[in-house]
Amino acid sequence: MAASYNHSAIEKKWRENWEKNPINVDDGTKPKYYCLDMFPYPSGSGLHVGHWRGYVISDVWSRYQILKGNYVIHPMGWDAFGLPAENYAIKMGVHPAKSTAENVSNIKRQINEIAAIYDWDMEVNTTDPGFYKWTQWIFVQMFKKGLAYEKEFPINWCPSCKTGLANEEVVNGSCERCGTAVTKKNLRQWMLKITAYADRLLNDLDKLDWPEKVKKMQSEWIGKSYGAEVDFKVDGREEAITVYTTRPDTLYGATFMVLAPEHALAAGLATPENKEAVETYIYDASMKSNVDRLQDKEKTGVFTGSYAINPLNGAKVPIWLSDYVLADYGTGAIMCVPAHDDRDFEFAKKFNIPIVQVISKDGIEIEDMTEAYTEASGIMINSGEWNGMESSVLKKEAPAMIEERGLGKKTVNFKLRDWVFSRQRYWGEPIPIIHCPHCGNVPVPEDQLPLTLPEVESYQPTGTGESPLADIEEWVNTTCPVCGAAAKRETNTMPQWAGSSWYFLRYVDSHNDKELVSREKADKYLPVDMYIGGVEHAVLHLLYSRFYTKFLNDIGVVDFDEPFTKLFNQGMITGKNGIKMSKSKGNVVSPDELVRDYGCDSLRMYELFVGPPELDAEWDDRGIEGVSRFLSRFWNLAAESCGKEIEPDKEMLRLRNKLIFDIDQRFNQFNLNTVISGFMEYNNKLIDLAKRAGGIDKETLKTFVILLAPFAPHIGEELWQQLGGSGSVFHAQWPVCDEEAMKDDEVEIAVQVNGKTRAVVKLPADVSKEDAIEAGKALIQDKMTGTIVKEIYVPGRIINIVCK
Repeated sequence: MAASYNHSAIEKKWRENWEKNPINVDDGTKPKYYCLDMFPYPSGSGLHVGHWRGYVISDVWSRYQILKGNYVIHPMGWDAFGLPAENYAIKMGVHPAKSTAENVSNIKRQINEIAAIYDWDMEVNTTDPGFYKWTQWIFVQMFKKGLAYEKEFPINWCPSCKTGLANEEVVNGSCERCGTAVTKKNLRQWMLKITAYADRLLNDLDKLDWPEKVKKMQSEWIGKSYGAEVDFKVDGREEAITVYTTRPDTLYGATFMVLAPEHALAAGLATPENKEAVETYIYDASMKSNVDRLQDKEKTGVFTGSYAINPLNGAKVPIWLSDYVLADYGTGAIMCVPAHDDRDFEFAKKFNIPIVQVISKDGIEIEDMTEAYTEASGIMINSGEWNGMESSVLKKEAPAMIEERGLGKKTVNFKLRDWVFSRQRYWGEPIPIIHCPHCGNVPVPEDQLPLTLPEVESYQPTGTGESPLADIEEWVNTTCPVCGAAAKRETNTMPQWAGSSWYFLRYVDSHNDKELVSREKADKYLPVDMYIGGVEHAVLHLLYSRFYTKFLNDIGVVDFDEPFTKLFNQGMITGKNGIKMSKSKGNVVSPDELVRDYGCDSLRMYELFVGPPELDAEWDDRGIEGVSRFLSRFWNLAAESCGKEIEPDKEMLRLRNKLIFDIDQRFNQFNLNTVISGFMEYNNKLIDLAKRAGGIDKETLKTFVILLAPFAPHIGEELWQQLGGSGSVFHAQWPVCDEEAMKDDEVEIAVQVNGKTRAVVKLPADVSKEDAIEAGKALIQDKMTGTIVKEIYVPGRIINIVCK
C-alpha cells in the first residue's frame, strides 16, 4: 500500500475489472434514474477537452445516483444525419455513410477514455434504418393527423449549404451551420404544424425544473400576445386589409399602414405611377432573410399610391410596403401609430407621414414630438368617445368594443411559425410520402417502413431546389399504394432535428423492431430525469423534443408529455481569451496527452475544477497539476494510515461528518467546482490531524473514498479495495452525516470592547453566558477603561463589553 500512486496501472486494472463486472445492473429492485447527455454528431475533428466537460458532469451525476441506490439509465448514441456530416463527407471526398461510420468509431474510442458508465447495449444511431424507421413512422402519424402538410412559399435558403433552413437555423441573417448570408427561395416544402401545440408548449414550461434563462428563451420564441384583428377597407375598392394589433386602444392614432412585400395584395395595390418602384422593392425584399429584415437599422419602404380607411374615424391612411413587416407574422399587415411606437415614428419622420398623439401622460398633447411616447399607460386624447379613458384599461376592453361594432375581432397571436421540415439534401431520412396524380399525397404503408436511402454515386447538393434523390429515377418512380397508378416518391429529406427530437425514447428499447418503444418499458424507464447539454440548443432541439413528446403522448405511445424533467446547461471550455476551441483557430487541446501524463481521474476532476459548471471557463493546462497533486496526497494519506488500527477520536468523527455535510450540500446544488475544492480543504485538515493522531481511522478514509469515487472512479475503487471495502465502491451507500457528531466541542469567540474586537477566546460550545463573559473579561482586563455598563453574549459568536 506504500507504493506511490501509479495512475496508468490503476486505471488499466479497473477498466478491465468493470468490463467483467459492470457496476450498474438492473436487478429489478432499484428505482430508475435516467441521466442523459445530448448525443453528439460524429465530427471528423474528434473530441477536445471542451467536449469532455459535459460528459464528465453527466457521468459524475450518474455515479452519484448509483451510490444513492438507483439503477441508472445512462446511454450514448449518434446524431449522424444532416448537414454537418454531409458537408464533412463532401469536403473529404467520401460517402457520408463511410465517413460517419469512421467518425463514430473514433469518437466512441475517445469517449471510452472518459471512463463513463455508458450502457453501449442501448446505443442508437439516427442513420441506422432500424432507428429511422420510427422517425418515418412518427412523420406518417403526424401526416394522418393533419400535422404534416405541404406548402409552397419563400423560405430561408443557404447558398453555400444549398438547402432550406428553418427560422431557428438563421442567426443574425446567416446560416447557423456555415455562416453564409441567407437569402430567400420559393420552394415546395413539408411543414410540421408545431403551432397547434403553441399554448401547451408555453403553459407547460411552468412545470419544468429548467434554468429560467432557457424557459424565458422558449417563451419569447413562442411569443404569445393578445390583441385584435381590425379590417381597413381599401379606398375605392372592394378589398379590405386585416391587421393584427396588440394596441387596439391606439386605433385613432393610426395614420398609415404597412404591408409585407409578400402580402397577397401588395403588388395589386400599386397605382400606375408607383408600379415600377413597388415591383423593384418586392423583388429586393425577397432576397433578404427575415432576420436581416428585422435587424436593418435603416428603415426602407415604398408607397403603393393606394389608401385605406381608418374604421373608427374614417380618415384616409396611405398604404406602404416595408420589409420590416413579415408575411408570416399576424396577417402580414400592420396599422402604424407613429406617436406611440419607435419604429413607426422613425418611419413616419423619414417619409413625412402625419403623427397623431392619442395617449398622454397628463391628458395634454405634446407639441412637435421628437420621440414616440411609449409609456404603458396614460390618458386617451384625440380619440373620439375614448377620450379621457385610461389607456391600459382601454387596451384590454378595446378588442371586445371593436368586435361589437363589427370592425374586427378579438385575437390571440403567436410568433411561433410552423416548422419547415424539408431539406434539399441527400444525407437525411427520406420523407415517406408518395405523390399520386389521382390520390394526392399518400404515406408509405407502415409495413413498408423504413423507406431506406438509395446508395448513390453523387450525393452533392444540386442548388436547384431539388434534392439529389430526384435524379435517381428507379428510386423516385413507384406505384401509389392506394390506387396502384404510377406515382413518384418525395425526394426531399428530413432535417437533422428529426431523429434528435425523439431519440431519448428509443434508448430504453433500442432493439425493438415492432414498435418505437414498448409501453411497458416506457412506463418503467421514462421520461428523462436529468438532461445535460449546451444552452445553444435552448430553442431548436429542446422545443422540437417537447413538441414530439406531446404528440406521442396524444397518440398513446407514452404516458407523459414533457421529455426532460430537469435540465442542466454546462458552460463551454474555451481557448485563451475566451475564444471557442476549433481546429481552424489552432487552439484545440486534445485530452489524449493529458490522460497519458496525469491520468483520467485527474482530467475528470480538473474539467470540473476550472469553474462553476454552468459558466464558460478558459482552459489552462497548468491547473491540472494541482488536481494531480491532490490525488497523490490523498493516496499517501490513505497509504500511511491503512496498516494502522487507528481509533476515531471526537475530532475525526467531527471532520468526517462535516466532510459528508459539505460535499453533499455542494453536490446537490450542482456546485461541482466547490466539491473539488472541498475535497482539497478536507484532505489538508485530515493530513494535519494525522500528524497529531498518528493516522486517520479507516471509516473516515472509506467515507472520503465513497464521496470521491464519482469524480475519480479508478482511485476510488483502488483505495476502497485497499481499505478493506467489499465489492465495488459503487455498491456502497452514499454517506449520511450525523449532525450531532459534526458539532464543534469548542468554538472560537470574538471578545469586543465597545464593538471592537480586542481578543479571541476558545470556549466549550455549550458554555453558559456567565462563564463566557467571565472568560472574555479575563482576557481584556487591560483594554477596558471606565465603568462597565452592559455585558452582551451572542452564543458561539461574540462577547461584547460596553464601557463608559
